Amino acid sequence: MAQVQRMSRLMLKTLRDDPADAETLSHKLLVRAGYVRRNAAGIWSWLPLGKKVLENVARVVREEMDAIGAQEVLLPALLPKEPYEATGRWDEYGAELFRLQDRKGADYLLGPTHEEIFTQLVKDQCTSYKDLPVILYQIQTKYRDEARPRSGILRGREFQMKDSYSFDTTDEGLAESYALHRQAYVKVFERLGLRHKIVSAVSGAMGGSASEEFLAPAPAGEDTFVYCPSCDYAANTEAVTFAGGEAVDGSAHGPVEELDTPDTPTIETLAEHLGVPASATLKNLLVKVDGEIVAVGVPGDREVDMGKLEDHLAPAVVEMVTAEDFVGRPDLVRGYVGPQGLDKVRYIADPRVARGTAWITGANKPDTHAKNVVCGRDFEVDDYLDVVVVEEGDPCPNCGTGLKLDRAIEIGHIFQLGRKYTDAFQLDVLGQNGKPVRVTMGSYGIGVSRAVAALAEQTADDKGLCWPREIAPADVHVVAAGKALQTELALEVSEKLREAGLRVLVDDRAGVSPGVKFTDAELIGVPKILVAGRRSGEGVVELKDRRTGEREELTVEEAVARLTA
Repeated sequence: MAQVQRMSRLMLKTLRDDPADAETLSHKLLVRAGYVRRNAAGIWSWLPLGKKVLENVARVVREEMDAIGAQEVLLPALLPKEPYEATGRWDEYGAELFRLQDRKGADYLLGPTHEEIFTQLVKDQCTSYKDLPVILYQIQTKYRDEARPRSGILRGREFQMKDSYSFDTTDEGLAESYALHRQAYVKVFERLGLRHKIVSAVSGAMGGSASEEFLAPAPAGEDTFVYCPSCDYAANTEAVTFAGGEAVDGSAHGPVEELDTPDTPTIETLAEHLGVPASATLKNLLVKVDGEIVAVGVPGDREVDMGKLEDHLAPAVVEMVTAEDFVGRPDLVRGYVGPQGLDKVRYIADPRVARGTAWITGANKPDTHAKNVVCGRDFEVDDYLDVVVVEEGDPCPNCGTGLKLDRAIEIGHIFQLGRKYTDAFQLDVLGQNGKPVRVTMGSYGIGVSRAVAALAEQTADDKGLCWPREIAPADVHVVAAGKALQTELALEVSEKLREAGLRVLVDDRAGVSPGVKFTDAELIGVPKILVAGRRSGEGVVELKDRRTGEREELTVEEAVARLTA
């Protein structure tokens, strides 16, 4: 139902200056405009205007989920430990999981995501193939103990999320449910006015096969993605794969030759000392995988992407080695490790370290390196894994064109989980042939509160927020310049707009200067601003488009007609 919200009665306090701890545009403006208030690191209160925007985003998400036949439920956020132990995620989530005990000492967690609980729900409610397929969803608060909560509501420890789950009896059915969600997400983000990219992604701790992210390009984004300017390829950097690594003929290389290289424990110092490019050297990074030391070899001009490495080796725990790990290991010479001397260490290499390629690398002796160290002749690779950080200009896996890099905010993620969770809980239904059928799952998330911040990042300007109408806290912001006649006209036109079905925010505050009111209107960011000013006595108001800045003077009747058209 349409409403008029009078600012004289609204709990709203705008700020002229940016919060001292604010780093991103959305953080600064959402606080300054009185949409949110910080309670603790990563924990935020939603104030009246902010709650309206948050609910509008949730409404759009809810409408598009309902449109694909999904059914809304609401599950608890306080969850027992046992289901997460059954899938291994009680340990896999590590420090991100909020754990607690009740007065009897039983273990619980605050839900970061609900695959386990939805699986148990369907196991309890669905027994036959006739009960499937089904898509269930909720819009609920999630909890993750972020190590570095930052950027306001972009990275919080408590956040609102839409999570949905599909349950099918066949892989083909799962693919259809996945496609339905993909289409629904496109509609959601188009309605919200969010520019977005769909990129290939890795499943990580979620498990499963197919996985795609929906990213909102923005400088404040913590995700880096690549895209190809020549084809439609786009991917999270951790999902980019290198197609090269073909073996070459290494027979022309001479024997291994040791080089005296004092004080060159880094690639940079080595390359400078020898007068060679870093790409001619082989970097060997030592890590611990479930406590066992493993070496990772990459060309010296590239860096190891620890996220990629962890994804490849999951669910194993990957840690960096420390000084203590070298104690009692004479075969590991810190700063001078080479693969040709690692008989007792598993050796993982990037595909660029192909058979037949020759390298300058550590000689496993202090202050000594070796050249003409040939892969396949002088050392063997136990496993090839694409583990380097993607760089701009790397070849597109589809067409070979140099890739471009950009920053973005993750706003959605969809997974074809398969049977990881249904296997853990033995979720079977009776099939058409009377035999049990193991159910297959999909999992799909949208960051509802994060979408608010992403919209602020993409649409704000130097004056303040600038919301799309679909999610703005009002359709029109009426401003009474200050005098009694102007306030009277502002309230009159606000009531007419309400009767016409519009949501109205009216600045009827007494004792506040016109300049402050106009500044607040631009800061708050309602898409249309209607000013009852100097020509109020003639029944003329000024209509301003917040996004374009265009202004025109209209009679009250003309303004109402224009705004309701």
